[in-house]
Amino acid sequence: MAYKRSELREKCMVILYQYDLMQKNHVSVELDTIMKDNMDIENEFVKDVVYGVITHQEELDALANAHIKDWTIDRLDKTGAAILRIALFELKYTNTPEVVVINEAIELAKKYSDDAVRKMINAVLDKIIRE
Repeated sequence: MAYKRSELREKCMVILYQYDLMQKNHVSVELDTIMKDNMDIENEFVKDVVYGVITHQEELDALANAHIKDWTIDRLDKTGAAILRIALFELKYTNTPEVVVINEAIELAKKYSDDAVRKMINAVLDKIIRE
C-alpha cells in the first residue's frame, strides 16, 4: 500500500508518541517493534524521520525551547511535541519546502492537539523560518 507523505508524517507522530510514552513509563521496547506495529510495510521516509528525531531530539528541543515564549516543549502534550519535533527535523535536515513542513504540522495539530498547541507550533515554526 502506498501512503501519501501526510499519512507518513502521521505514522511518524504516532510512533514517536508511543516511543516517548513507553520511555517515560520505563517500558522496554524496541523502536523497530513500534514501527512494525504501526506500518504494514517498511518505509524509508518514516525510518529517516523517526530515527532522525530521536537522534537529534536534544537539539530539536533546544531549538523549540528557544522560540517558545514562557514555555518548553516538554510541557506540550506528547502528540504536540512529536508534531513539533517532526517539523523541526524536516526544516533542519531535509529538503522539504518550509511551507509544506508548516502546513503539514498545522494539519496534524488540528487533528490531534488543541487550538493552543496548534497556535504554539505555528508560532515556533514561523519564528524559525524567519531567522
